[in-house]
Amino acid sequence: MASNAADIRSAPRPLVTWGLLAIVYVIWGSTYLAIAIVIQTMPPLLSGALRFLSAAAVLALILFLRGRGSILRVTPRELGGAALIGLLLLTTGNGLVSVAEQYISSGLAALLVASMPLWLVVFRVIARDRPHLLTLTGVLVGFGGVALLTFGDGDTAATSTFGVTVVLFASFSWAIGSFFSGRVPMPRDPFAASTYEMLAGGLGLAVGGLIFGERLNLAEFSTASWLGLAYLVVFGSLIAFTSYVWLLENAPISLVSTYAYVNPAVAVLLGVLILSEPVTPVILGAGVVILLGVGLVVSTERLRQPNGGRVTPALAGADVDSG
Repeated sequence: MASNAADIRSAPRPLVTWGLLAIVYVIWGSTYLAIAIVIQTMPPLLSGALRFLSAAAVLALILFLRGRGSILRVTPRELGGAALIGLLLLTTGNGLVSVAEQYISSGLAALLVASMPLWLVVFRVIARDRPHLLTLTGVLVGFGGVALLTFGDGDTAATSTFGVTVVLFASFSWAIGSFFSGRVPMPRDPFAASTYEMLAGGLGLAVGGLIFGERLNLAEFSTASWLGLAYLVVFGSLIAFTSYVWLLENAPISLVSTYAYVNPAVAVLLGVLILSEPVTPVILGAGVVILLGVGLVVSTERLRQPNGGRVTPALAGADVDSG
């Protein structure tokens, strides 16, 4: 990982920026498809536990091998903060997306998760912040699209009230975790924070899976599910996150934040091409409305940033692994 970072620093900046942005676009957009493949034969919560515990172990090992193990020394308060965020983002947020994809398509799940930045604005209003009028307009537009997805499609083969409810709760939990990530003590190094978030999230998923009666029966797991899980560990939780961290430090947030409305489009396209998932006119129309709302929120908040374009919790809500 460190040698890759050195190569990146020596390469032409525009080429690297667009290359890493393409990685974030495609990989984070494809994680919804990978989850759908994994849960075909694996339990959703315990497979998520395997994913994040494996990713945490690999990331910690890489840090030690590269002589950066000291960054994992954190205070109890920082460890507690990272654990809390990991539970909100990965156990409840990502775990419930896996549960929801048992009932709805991966593309629909991605479109609903795209509403997460809208929840962040709601939390800011509750905290007595005053978002710009255009930001509030974007929230209303985006939630209008969510309502259309939830209530406007009578094709029960494509949608499920239970699945939609679960993924909306997952998005809500992800937004809570994103909102508090800048308000609780956290490890200073993002890779240390990611390691402990994935460790806590994985343990939470393991406990949740056992409570709800999930069991790991290796004989029932297909090769496709194992490959999907490996893809999520290596590409979704390690490579894409590394790329995202570099982009946050080296690219304009106006460019980086475009992942929020590119990922769902990638997820829908892959779901149709590979899993033949149905896409009704209502899903397409509502998806466009949601992405318009999110785009308005992201672009308005970016223009109002006082820190010269650096990312804020409200815009970096997808964190380590969107999907």
